[in-house]
Amino acid sequence: MAGIETTAGEATNTDATPTEATATTPAPTPNRRRFLITSGAAVAGTGAVWALPGQRRSSAATDGTTPQTDPVPPPSRPGGGRAAPFGVTTLETTARPAAGNGYRRLVSGPGWPVAVRPELAAARSGREDRRTALACFVQFTDMHVADVQSPLRTEFLRARSAGSWRAQEALSVAGSVSLVEQVNALGGGPHTGRPPAFVMSTGDNIDNHSAVELEWFLTLMSGGRITPNTGDPAAYEGVQNSGLALYWHPDAGLRDQDKRRGLPRIPGYLDAALRPVVSPGLRIPWYSTPGNHDDLPGGCLSPHDPVLRDYVTGARKLFSVPDTDVAALARVLETGGDPKSTVLLEILRRNAAGARSVTPDERRRMVTPHEYLRAHLDPAFAGAGPAGHGYSENHLDGERMYYSFAIADGVIGISIDTTYRSGHYEGSLGSEQLAWLERTLAAHSARFYDADGRPVRNSGADDAHILVFSHHHSPSMTRRRDAARTEERRHDGEEVIALLGRFPNVVAWINGHSHINRITPHPHPTAARSFWEVNTASHVDYPQHARLIELVDNHDGTLSLFTTLIESAAPHRTEFDDLSAVGLASLYRELAYNAPGLAAGMPGGVHEAMAGRAVDRNTELVVRRE
Repeated sequence: MAGIETTAGEATNTDATPTEATATTPAPTPNRRRFLITSGAAVAGTGAVWALPGQRRSSAATDGTTPQTDPVPPPSRPGGGRAAPFGVTTLETTARPAAGNGYRRLVSGPGWPVAVRPELAAARSGREDRRTALACFVQFTDMHVADVQSPLRTEFLRARSAGSWRAQEALSVAGSVSLVEQVNALGGGPHTGRPPAFVMSTGDNIDNHSAVELEWFLTLMSGGRITPNTGDPAAYEGVQNSGLALYWHPDAGLRDQDKRRGLPRIPGYLDAALRPVVSPGLRIPWYSTPGNHDDLPGGCLSPHDPVLRDYVTGARKLFSVPDTDVAALARVLETGGDPKSTVLLEILRRNAAGARSVTPDERRRMVTPHEYLRAHLDPAFAGAGPAGHGYSENHLDGERMYYSFAIADGVIGISIDTTYRSGHYEGSLGSEQLAWLERTLAAHSARFYDADGRPVRNSGADDAHILVFSHHHSPSMTRRRDAARTEERRHDGEEVIALLGRFPNVVAWINGHSHINRITPHPHPTAARSFWEVNTASHVDYPQHARLIELVDNHDGTLSLFTTLIESAAPHRTEFDDLSAVGLASLYRELAYNAPGLAAGMPGGVHEAMAGRAVDRNTELVVRRE
């Protein structure tokens, strides 16, 4: 199709000729989002031409030279004599909780084998000798880079559900930097030998929809100095030194509820969590797909309420509220009701006298879709490219966050925006974007099927293998009305599955949102119209995974998509007195493995649900191609 470049890593704004189904939907998954407004990590740093409040502008030259940035040292291997999974995958080793009860330390365990998935096509013998590599890349998802001191955060929901606040969240800057270091250290893919060509981050890149978080995420991915602190530049002003036993107080002797279940006391923890960290930035190009936390405050609230906008940058924060208010907000989140912002604002008003003073910070302001796009286009955050990380100046017109790009010769990626901009954690597509998706699929398909199942020949198109990326997975996409786009009908996951099933060269739909590893086949009576849905767990919660994905041609009428989970480069074993960035990254993982309700569930239980079965982890997904 016109406008598509064949150079891997180059984004295009595809608008193809319009053209003109039924598929199964996987069973709903356990979803913490209904009870989680809070999440996250934190990072802060280099400047930007688009001028985030308090951000140092880069010295971008007008003569076309590269803007000057802080020097970035190369990543170093973790020290201290501790074994680290540096540059390896979960085929070689995985983090495992040691035997015991209560708080469980981590050790290095054996790797996970490859599970061959032949549900959509036979895995024919001898394919290992015939196959050729087509593409190799990495998927990040649900990093939830967060300002953990923001007044927006609703940690008080923990009074109803212990999992509504994460003990590890202040350390996710160190954990995320360690994940970047892991990707930089990877050699060739384990099945093709081809080095990863790019990283795709499939949404919930940030957590509270704030300008400072967006700056931190872009710095994390592109390289620079990161200071995970807002408000008072010399002090932490969050729940972890509040004196409330509801939260883990790592520095204090308070017998809080987390210490009672085994979490350690670590003097100096909060000071270490606020120290600057340097991200090396990815050494390969990276692309960005939006999630509900990128578009919405808290991932589910309306960004348009002026009272909420003032509150998030202000000088008051609620650390606790009465149980009746906790139940009221939890109820509206659990049921998916629409007046979430209304309920939260009423809780804030009712408990204003009990709010604590914090240092106001304008950098916590919400970002508009235009600002989100403009930030990605800023040369200060170009990193290893491509310019805009999937977005172009054309996307500013209409504030569109969907695009196509060339993954490799004969392989096309399509990134779609599944968010409700008026406020909801679920996803959908509007009619305009769904029509664009259909045109883009048709532009790379010499043969496909119309909505009635009739074959269509498209002599003007060259067939390409197609991979679709989004934040939401199919079960989390609904037809809820979007008040921000009232003129559009919304389309759910089943409709997207039906559309993708009309195009035989769609190989997979790759997404996140669920915080669970799950791979679902979408079969069709016409075998070539079947495809895989690859849903990957988060990097903020257990098991803190990303995926290395390789596409090969088996030269027998089938393709194989290999999925290999990767962890960060941090050592599995932690030392509580190691408060270096590497030590904090290790602790970040160990705390996530000890989240409430998880430690008691090994093996199986919640752990298996989130890490996935063997067939959801390291896999060979075979798909028919005529």
